[in-house]
Amino acid sequence: MNLIDIFQESWAWRALLASGMVGLMCGVLGAFIVLRNMSLVGDALAHAILPGVVAAYVVVGYSALGFFVGAVGAGLITALGITWVQHRGHTKNDAAIGIVFTAMFSLGVMGISYISRHDGVHLDLKDFLFGNVLGVANTDLWLTAVVTGYVLLSIVVFYRYFLVTTFQEVVAKTMGIDVKMVHYFLMLLLSFAVVASLQTVGVILVVAMLITPAATALLLTHRLERVLVIAGALGLLTAVLGLALAIVLETTPGPAMAVTATLMYLTAVVFAPRRGLLIRTLSRMTLSRRVAAEDMLKAAYRTLDAHGKLDERQWRAELKTSEAAWRKNRSRLLKKGWLDPKSGGLSEKGAAEAERLVRAHRLWETYLANKVGLDVAHIHDEAERYEHLLTEEMLDDVDATLGYPIVDPHGSPIPAKIGRPSRPLAELAPGQSGRLAPRQLSEHVTAQLWQYGLLPGAEIRVAARAKDGETEIESADQHIRIPAELARLISLDA
Repeated sequence: MNLIDIFQESWAWRALLASGMVGLMCGVLGAFIVLRNMSLVGDALAHAILPGVVAAYVVVGYSALGFFVGAVGAGLITALGITWVQHRGHTKNDAAIGIVFTAMFSLGVMGISYISRHDGVHLDLKDFLFGNVLGVANTDLWLTAVVTGYVLLSIVVFYRYFLVTTFQEVVAKTMGIDVKMVHYFLMLLLSFAVVASLQTVGVILVVAMLITPAATALLLTHRLERVLVIAGALGLLTAVLGLALAIVLETTPGPAMAVTATLMYLTAVVFAPRRGLLIRTLSRMTLSRRVAAEDMLKAAYRTLDAHGKLDERQWRAELKTSEAAWRKNRSRLLKKGWLDPKSGGLSEKGAAEAERLVRAHRLWETYLANKVGLDVAHIHDEAERYEHLLTEEMLDDVDATLGYPIVDPHGSPIPAKIGRPSRPLAELAPGQSGRLAPRQLSEHVTAQLWQYGLLPGAEIRVAARAKDGETEIESADQHIRIPAELARLISLDA
């Protein structure tokens, strides 16, 4: 009998519906459990509901609704007990969880063992531990549907409360949100999910349905809305595929679902688009090739600076690399357009990129020496690593923080940023005059000049310069004080 024929049987489609609803519910709820570092709490609640099941059986007999009420009650008692032990007993959170859930679980096992010795009692411990999805009855199916609907509806309605208390607990308190109440409500939903999972995966493996799809979704995206959707879809898919795998292999469905969830997680670990091992390995390889090419370009720049020409022997000596590696990186420089294929020297694009790298290196050396306080002898290697990672915006911030230095701690000149004014106002000495260039570096600079009443082409004269670099200028019989940073960005006609 093939799968299609099997799923036409009533027991099979009941098992499929129950598994699918549990997978969907646990996946969505599990996203908040993982993000709030409550994975151990979920495992604890899953084990601690057994005494409630035993108590319900003693009171009302074998009843799905009775098991539900008893298990939820045991879950809430466990949650309150963990909080009590943590605060009253001055015990760490993980230790409190371990103390309470092992005690509750042990009581449940002892209770099932005791009442199972009586005649007519059919309470199998392994059904609660590992599930019995193939024995799902219509009452179980309706109960699972109601619980799933309630849990999902609660997450939709109280999404904002879960969101803010998960990521910004302090902000939530300032907004008047009762953080503890939200926490206990989430524990209630978790208890519901655990109870609904009894028949499908059991108390031992329900943590796999709660944690693994959510952890997989977090590898695939960082937006919470997408995490919830993906985690729910993965939970549903895990349940369906796990049930199908169990039927084909004639094995227990609960463990098959847990193994399926783990296989999906491992697949995401390897192939996730941003955080997967494959993409990170490829990114490291790409970065390594880029660093090698940039190091070679910088070596060419230093060779030109020292000898006035790009001699290949001196270039290779500067790099201290093998001939094969040198030729491979040289071909990369040609592909990037950093080398002139005719002359063999640096192209205009290559020279600009080399100056950017040298600027990054020397600015970072200056920052490490002046702001971090490192010894000059120990800053070169650090700058060699970070020069390839600093963006243009970061370099501008470092440059501004350092006050636009001209030389690095070794006395080497720091190249100016490409596009900096060839004749900035800051270079004029007191008594010298100039004319504002018709086009400034940016609209921001032009707007600031307009605020001072300075128009393109205006004649200015430097009257004085303060120690902090502030420049006092005269223009059209008015005296204006220009901050040092702005004075370095204002372009004058050459």
